Amino acid sequence: MNIDYSNEKSVVAGRLTLAQIEDLVAKPMGTKPDKKFFIAISISLTALLIGAISVGLTFYYGIGMWGNNQPVGWAFAIVNFVFWVGIGHAGTLISAILFLLRQKWRTGIARFAEAMTIFAVMCAGIFPIIHTGRPWLAGYLLPYPNQHSIWVNFTSPLVWDVFAVSTYFTVSLVFWYVGLIPDFATLRDRATTKFKKTIYSIFSLGWMHSNRHWTHYEKAYVLLAGFATPLVLSVHTIVSFDFAVSILPGWHTTIFPPYFVAGAIFSGFAMVVTVLVFVRKIFNLENIITVDHLEKMNKIILATGSMVGYAYAMEFFIAWYSGVSVEQFVFINRALGPYAWAYWIMVSCNVIFPQLFWFKKIRRSIPIMIVIVILVNVGMWFERFVITVTSLSRDFLPSAWAYYKPTLIDGGILLGSFGLFFTLVILFTKALPVVSISEIKAVADGAQPTHQGAENHA
Repeated sequence: MNIDYSNEKSVVAGRLTLAQIEDLVAKPMGTKPDKKFFIAISISLTALLIGAISVGLTFYYGIGMWGNNQPVGWAFAIVNFVFWVGIGHAGTLISAILFLLRQKWRTGIARFAEAMTIFAVMCAGIFPIIHTGRPWLAGYLLPYPNQHSIWVNFTSPLVWDVFAVSTYFTVSLVFWYVGLIPDFATLRDRATTKFKKTIYSIFSLGWMHSNRHWTHYEKAYVLLAGFATPLVLSVHTIVSFDFAVSILPGWHTTIFPPYFVAGAIFSGFAMVVTVLVFVRKIFNLENIITVDHLEKMNKIILATGSMVGYAYAMEFFIAWYSGVSVEQFVFINRALGPYAWAYWIMVSCNVIFPQLFWFKKIRRSIPIMIVIVILVNVGMWFERFVITVTSLSRDFLPSAWAYYKPTLIDGGILLGSFGLFFTLVILFTKALPVVSISEIKAVADGAQPTHQGAENHA
């Protein structure tokens, strides 16, 4: 099947040759770390150390080091868990769904988004374990041999999370690794030391760039993409069941699954843009990760942000239409009660500021873009805070009401999760190609000369 790409805009700017693309992407792995690298890794490791100390104090003294109280038994740990799982959604969406839709512009950002997915899910996995208060019993969340009449509670949403998130992580990791195999072979052929050549040879699995290898690779990649696509919808849908299957006002609603999925894609794309803006500048990848890529992601942020805003409005409508006074009170309390400051931060960052992306100049302006996407990430964290804390702090009985205040340990663990995430991102940028060399070369100018003038052969 001949397809005419002659009128399509190239996804690689600057008319780079295939050799120049390969040199540009492989350069960070062949050079010694510079001063900027050490400054960045020092900052992230400091944040990670603060988080590790906070978790250590929690293990030693117990959950009482956190701000949790009655009735707010769920707080920062669950908020952070849902936040990080949401961040991990953009990678699978960019890699799998856009690949199946044959969107060529994904090639410059897919590898990095896939890596961020894996790192974000690793950060998310920490919080349910430490939140149980018995992290040494985390193994009981998995099916356990029944000789001792011990079995997991399959009616618990916590167990559903374990299966959903672990499956998502496994598929994402395999998908990421399969995409790396041709690049490992390229790095093997470029390696200048025996040690590097041996390592890359092991991970490339004997890849020889042959037609047979490419045929099997493409089949496997399509199958993995098709398998990963439903996970985008299923994982955060199951995470939303943590709330939706309860009878608590503000949580017991069927809008949560699509609302959480849209919010996850929204926050995930915002985080990808946040990090890519710096990566493209630091590693001189402006010709590969172009402003056009960032603009397209900003359009998706605009679309999903509008969906999230619609969901906020629908929550109030559903509460009003239900005629249930308790449900109505919860949403009025969110907007006007003691946590009104958090609610309006959420609305401003998630609904109002992203609307600026309607203007093309703003979508393509790096300084304004970076401010907006950082605000989106702030707003999405506050969304999870508002959902969790405001509903719990105002229970059915006024006698049980209480105001939740996080402690320094809560803040330290949150900071530590960001430290872990950015430490892994920084190490990734130095150890592996942040852009898929093989995919970029496949869509670069001159990579498919037989496609030019294909209409003459139709």
